[in-house]
Amino acid sequence: MPEPTNLSDADLYAIARQSLPRWGLRPDAIELVSRSENTVFRLDMPDGQRYALRIHRPGYHTLPELESELLWTQALNEAGIRVPVGVQTLDGPGYATIATPDGESSRAVGLVNWLDGELLSSVIEAETDEPTIVEHFRQIGPVLAAMNNQASDWTPPAGFTRHAFDVPGYVGESPFWGRFWDVPPLTAAQRELLAGAREQIRQTLNEYGKDRGTYSMIHADLHAHNILIDPSGALQAFDFDDAGFGWHQYDLAVVLFGLEELPYFDAIADAIVAGYRSIRPFSDEALSLLPLFLLIRRLVLISWQWDRPELGRRNGLDAYIADACERVEDFAF
Repeated sequence: MPEPTNLSDADLYAIARQSLPRWGLRPDAIELVSRSENTVFRLDMPDGQRYALRIHRPGYHTLPELESELLWTQALNEAGIRVPVGVQTLDGPGYATIATPDGESSRAVGLVNWLDGELLSSVIEAETDEPTIVEHFRQIGPVLAAMNNQASDWTPPAGFTRHAFDVPGYVGESPFWGRFWDVPPLTAAQRELLAGAREQIRQTLNEYGKDRGTYSMIHADLHAHNILIDPSGALQAFDFDDAGFGWHQYDLAVVLFGLEELPYFDAIADAIVAGYRSIRPFSDEALSLLPLFLLIRRLVLISWQWDRPELGRRNGLDAYIADACERVEDFAF
């Protein structure tokens, strides 16, 4: 479980400023633009160049894992996929380790080029025409497919290390996001139900296996809030913090998760798959597992929310668990 962070904005600004000499930067302005699990500052340079400076939460990734993230995003960029590219420090590594103001801990700080554009989620939320909304979602399919194409053909360099959303990563003894079937708020009946779902997921995915055509590095968090539309209309993916090894269906499930109650959900799902298939083959067998990965996404978020009280993620968790359990009961394993 990631170590909670309770640093103030002033502390985070201090860490950001202390890290700047590691890149030899003297920005005209430093602006806090996002504070969630990680903290992001925008740096405006005198020559007009802009960067995103990221202060990573402790306990989630090791430095080698963070450096590996930059290796993959660089490879994606070289393959023609628009993503933020890391900037190395003056002495070589892609990250600086900066002590917190109280001296009791430290944070990994990274720098990537700034991407201009409008969030796809904002464009969708402002749209009222259903076919236009569906078309926006269709555009995500080719982005995911292009990433999966690159990752399936790519051999990570020696030393590359990232987490895995595989059977141990979802339902092993120490899953990457925690034991969703074992969080304290569960009733005895819910605990039994989710333990059964855990075993069914384990069996199904072990039988499916890790074919290179369906399992590789994946973004694992490419919903519409993590996609920018640039001024030319091209889509740009960002926020690779959750990127790791996993099944391609999980990438698709992340996009679709939370949309199931929309009256045109089936149209969105069909559009995303059609967009994906326009770039990369996706068999009917692979497609048949998409509902399972939607359920997996829902279940792993139980422990993800429980383990992040500092973000207020436990609010409403009881209702979320009840809904997840209903979906498990209705699911045809």
